[in-house]
Amino acid sequence: MNTEPNFADKTIWTKDNLPVMRGMNSGSVDLIYLDPPFNSKADYAAPIGSEAEGAVFKDTWSLSDINEIWLDLIEHKHPDLHKVIMAALTNSDKSYLIYMAVRLLEMRRVLKKTGSIYLHCDTTMSHYLKLVMDAVFGRKQFRNEIIWYYSGWNKTLRAHMERRHDIILFYANSNRQTFVYPTRPWRDKQEYLEVRKQKLRTDESGREYVLSDAGGGKRVRRYIEEALAYGVPLDDVWAVPKLNNSDKKERTGYPTQKPLALLERIIKTSSKEGDMVFDPFCGCATTMVAADRLQRSWAGIDVSEKAVELVIDRIKSDQGLFQEIIPRKDIPRRTDLGRVPKYNSTENKRRLYGEQEGHCNGCQQHFEARHLEVDHIITRADGGTGHIENLQLLCANCNRVKGRSGHEYLIKRLNARPRYRYA
Repeated sequence: MNTEPNFADKTIWTKDNLPVMRGMNSGSVDLIYLDPPFNSKADYAAPIGSEAEGAVFKDTWSLSDINEIWLDLIEHKHPDLHKVIMAALTNSDKSYLIYMAVRLLEMRRVLKKTGSIYLHCDTTMSHYLKLVMDAVFGRKQFRNEIIWYYSGWNKTLRAHMERRHDIILFYANSNRQTFVYPTRPWRDKQEYLEVRKQKLRTDESGREYVLSDAGGGKRVRRYIEEALAYGVPLDDVWAVPKLNNSDKKERTGYPTQKPLALLERIIKTSSKEGDMVFDPFCGCATTMVAADRLQRSWAGIDVSEKAVELVIDRIKSDQGLFQEIIPRKDIPRRTDLGRVPKYNSTENKRRLYGEQEGHCNGCQQHFEARHLEVDHIITRADGGTGHIENLQLLCANCNRVKGRSGHEYLIKRLNARPRYRYA
């Protein structure tokens, strides 16, 4: 299902991306690029005096960073994804994968059937994230493991070779994806002749050409200016220079900043002009700047207040004029659900009573229907909707204990023992 976005072009949210994505319409985004934390066990901060000064984030994970109730919900609705998470070797890895899984499920929902997603990671968690992406999007929708190679001054290390690449996992949301084969310009005529192993010829008017195979044993003339115009088809190893201190015009000082050339290539490959490009970890706004240059619509989310400043400053500087950028801190309200009965309607109560077999979804005690109350699993303040999938029945006591908090708060208050013991 493809629907219209329920948010404006050039919107940037300062908030945790999960509740914001819960409020976005299904099938409203054409392309997602995300460069999330990698579970690198490191903390990052922009240097003092840089444009991004004040931007900090930690990349060390533990069970305290996630709601354990998410794992219960994943097990119930996505058993294959649950198996992947439970295969992780450490508490930190499990926590990180739970954090990513619940967000990737929302990304799949908001992505159009013609859309694609590019997940940027490194060797720290790429092997686990590949399995998570297989479980969320389907193994058949995997397209490429792109290797982003960047050169540098290699040191002689004692235990391993220099690590000079990141990994970008490219998945489509269906077989109807938008895709334009990526190319780069030929450096010169000589490169074309060497790579294609062609002999340069000249016709009677002095125009240079090569003989190209037309099939069926036929050879046709291909003039060199036309051949060069097609560019070099790229494979899945992309040599794009990493930003360094000499890139003063582009570099903001933001930790983990990626080059514009990398994002421009991704956006050109998997979107068209006017399409909606979405970055749920937009950081220093590189995705937004690249999308804006290429006449795409865009939206981004980041927890840092600095992200909004960087988006506005970078796009204004890049375009040379003021762009009407919309900063938000609220959660959008979905407009794609059609008729949604009042959450505590008799219709919802009857259906939930059957699904829960008369049990309270908190204490798990059995009650007559008149003693159970309809309540939200994810609160509206956290992006939850009144749709039946976000509703449950609770006894009066559990509903009072839960109050206006999410279901995970109720479970903790009931002192429920953890269902899983982590290694």
